[in-house]
Amino acid sequence: MKSQFPSALEYSAQTARYPALAVVDIRAEQAAVTESYQNQVLLDVNTDCMRLAVFEGEYRWHHHPDSDELFLVVAGTLQIDLMDGSRMELAEWQSVVIPAGTVHRTRAIGRTVNLTCERSGTKTVFDELPS
Repeated sequence: MKSQFPSALEYSAQTARYPALAVVDIRAEQAAVTESYQNQVLLDVNTDCMRLAVFEGEYRWHHHPDSDELFLVVAGTLQIDLMDGSRMELAEWQSVVIPAGTVHRTRAIGRTVNLTCERSGTKTVFDELPS
């Protein structure tokens, strides 16, 4: 059975859906998502990209060795667990940067929509940690 989540290679190989100068209706993009998990690159900005993540439930423990990751929640509530046992909770229009190399996992409380910015093609390493 195929996982609902992309492999690390599939994640890093994603390309932007829209070119520079395209006006992107983020509200319409997230409203069109019917799956319980979708994370897609919408735009490239210099050497970084902006992703739209719409999901419910819990994502896998992972880290990005070569890129910080900025989270901006636009709908719902996002929890971010860190390997040291701490947890952050972001409400709508709250943001945080997870530094490169920091092992973390995200949890959506209900349907959550967030924008993330990270280096384009960033490497993702999935970590096996206790849930």
